[in-house]
Amino acid sequence: MALVNKEDSELSIVRQCQLLEVSRSSHYHEPKGESKLNLELMEQIDRMHLEHPYFGAERMAKHLSTPELHVNVKRIRRLMRKMDISAIYPAPNTSEACKWHKTYPYLLRNLKIDRNNMVWSMDITYIPMPKGFMYLCAIIDWNSRYLLSWTLSNTMTVEFCLEALEKAISIYGAPEILNTDQGSQFTSEDFTTAVLSAEIRLSMDGVGRATDNITIERFWRSIKYENIYLNAYDSTLDLYKGIHRYVEFYNWERKHQGLEYKTPAEVYGAADKLSTYPQISTKRKKEPKKEKGYNSSNRFDSLINNSPIAV
Repeated sequence: MALVNKEDSELSIVRQCQLLEVSRSSHYHEPKGESKLNLELMEQIDRMHLEHPYFGAERMAKHLSTPELHVNVKRIRRLMRKMDISAIYPAPNTSEACKWHKTYPYLLRNLKIDRNNMVWSMDITYIPMPKGFMYLCAIIDWNSRYLLSWTLSNTMTVEFCLEALEKAISIYGAPEILNTDQGSQFTSEDFTTAVLSAEIRLSMDGVGRATDNITIERFWRSIKYENIYLNAYDSTLDLYKGIHRYVEFYNWERKHQGLEYKTPAEVYGAADKLSTYPQISTKRKKEPKKEKGYNSSNRFDSLINNSPIAV
């Protein structure tokens, strides 16, 4: 448990657990991760979803089954929920939305998006790794396709989504509209309050309509096929560095046919490359040392060798 500090010289672990009213076994318990087979299936699901986003759990299970291994559809459905993946056609929602959270209408239909910071697109994607997985949250400018900010986490919490939003607003100012899906992170009160208090209009995709957020869906395909699948990063730090390098390439070197073969940085008019580095928020107080499992991407910043970090 992260609330128990092993380094505390005054209070023993037993006494800390008593004060927190939790059992010692809860402190020492380490959740069992997914099996090697499930991790392999999750990577195959991720690849197949990029190729065939209209596949639901049943079709996915059929295509993943072999004569040697029959894949149960219940297992695939559970793994797809864990990965926050669902088919794009209107179907029973398999994402992690909360029914009691308020959702917002989709505002981009027939809207002419012709200037920067008019619409930002935000989403979360699953990142496969040899011994586990991570989640990547990113924000992209719809008009220029410029990647504004990103964060990395081992759990899909609202905190790392808010961190990405705060970083983007602190550097580029607030957009007119922010578009997301109906995932529980984006419909939570903490997130919607942060968006609306910044005087941003909130737009949400229809259920099962990934094409409503097509700009960032295209970025997910690009970063996975051009970087993540090719490198198969062994550690979270290597993944963090690899994403950072790719974002620089994507923003400053990768020319887009849809942008008349200009780079996103050219169209957005970005001032310098420092803006693409993950930032350390100056609004937050210095936090005490965290136990294993702390999700914030900030803890990797000091490990990026020779990388300027804007504070």
